Amino acid sequence: MSEKRVIIFDTTLRDGEQAAGGSLNVHEKLEIATQLERLKVDVIEAGFPSSSPGDFEAVNLIAQEVKNCTICALSHAQIEAIDSAWEAVKCAADPRIHVFLSASDIHLLYQLKKSQEEILEIAIVMVARARKYLENVEFSPMDASRTDPEYLYRIIRAVIDAGATTVNIPDTVGYATPAEFGNLIGGIVENVPNIHRAVLSVHCHNDLGLAVANSLEALQRGARQVECTINGIGERAGNASLEEIVMALKTRSDVFHLNTGIDTSQIYKTSRLVSELTCFVVQPNKAIVGSNAFRHESGIHQDGVIKKAITYEIMDPRDVGIPANSLVMGKLSGRHAFRERLAELGYSLDDEALTRAFGAFKELADKKKEVTDRDLESLVAQERRTQSEVYHLDHIEVLCGEPCIPTATVRLVAPDGEIYADAALGTGPVDAVYKAINRIIGIPNKLTEFTVKSVTEGIDAIGEVIIRIECDGVTYTGRGASTDIIVASARACLNALNRLLIAQKVDSP
Repeated sequence: MSEKRVIIFDTTLRDGEQAAGGSLNVHEKLEIATQLERLKVDVIEAGFPSSSPGDFEAVNLIAQEVKNCTICALSHAQIEAIDSAWEAVKCAADPRIHVFLSASDIHLLYQLKKSQEEILEIAIVMVARARKYLENVEFSPMDASRTDPEYLYRIIRAVIDAGATTVNIPDTVGYATPAEFGNLIGGIVENVPNIHRAVLSVHCHNDLGLAVANSLEALQRGARQVECTINGIGERAGNASLEEIVMALKTRSDVFHLNTGIDTSQIYKTSRLVSELTCFVVQPNKAIVGSNAFRHESGIHQDGVIKKAITYEIMDPRDVGIPANSLVMGKLSGRHAFRERLAELGYSLDDEALTRAFGAFKELADKKKEVTDRDLESLVAQERRTQSEVYHLDHIEVLCGEPCIPTATVRLVAPDGEIYADAALGTGPVDAVYKAINRIIGIPNKLTEFTVKSVTEGIDAIGEVIIRIECDGVTYTGRGASTDIIVASARACLNALNRLLIAQKVDSP
């Protein structure tokens, strides 16, 4: 591989999914992995097989189905975990095992209660264990940015000798500044004599908002793999954002003189898919993929862009897959125009799904004068949620106002086709709906978050509701959309409960 080529290691399905409330089921993970393959990432870290039966199944399924990327499984520095990782990825076209072990004195003293020498020996033995199964082995000394550099040099040299082909340097808690992290990478290049035998990688967290800056500085100092996630999701404040790193390298090639194999035209679609399935909304001012990223409000900016886009746009929105042209969709639009616009937005539905989505579009078009791209995206998202339902919302009726007591009647269709109905009182219509649905499902849970937002402008806009519920210490997120906010709330609640039911089924022995 060329010295100018940067390996893009996507950990959306592993570190990204660790974001509170961002859990994905097996089929959702495969859908994202398939899209990451279209995006042409080099490595997909598909999960952590030893963490749960569901994660093992997801990694194994992705390893079977995705053939144009390296499929990586994360593993503790433990024999059982490494063996489990191998079983999960051994059917992949190009499998990798990623072993991690804490290295900083802070972690050794307070978490592992082991000496540096003990950790060094464990790292050597476990990398060698993974190497027995395959040649592609990665090792991460966790919390590397707070580790004594001299010890870090020793452990890196030792794991390379033991067979590691990639050594990843994590800024696990997002503590480093660009100058510090760059110096750390530069020190490794200069002081680890066998570093040329491995790919030097970085994994930066965003606790101080420096993950992308630290990753780019590391590339300047010799790293050639970047671990990142779509939309920057992940633990706490998240990870380095894949789209920001890739577009920084592409847009400022005059500075970095590096390239990737990413198909940037797939970035926007991938971002929307991950946002939909994880239920993490992309903030409007998010670089590259935010709704405001290519919008101009200032008169001076608008004037400049009209005359010559380059005056205020350093990137062409089409480069990241945002459609440039806009078909006006309304109640007179036909099925062919509907299909074409979805294709331009990056969506491909089979005939059955297209028929359902087109029916929903016609219903929406009767209520709205003009249907926007965001409306269409919301319709497709709702169709996707319907396909993975356990219980289906069949009927909802709400009585509310002043001075009556809010009351909701709900009817659900169970997987076996049986119909269940119940009613409940609440402090408001949404509370009544939530209670009625829970009476039918019958699984104790706690509502921890309820968010409402408008998909587009106007009184006739689609309303989108995001709900997070907690059951047995695990957070499940649901999303629902409708021009009726009560219906959207019911769909979101049921979406979260369906995710809970699917997760319980997968993880049950």
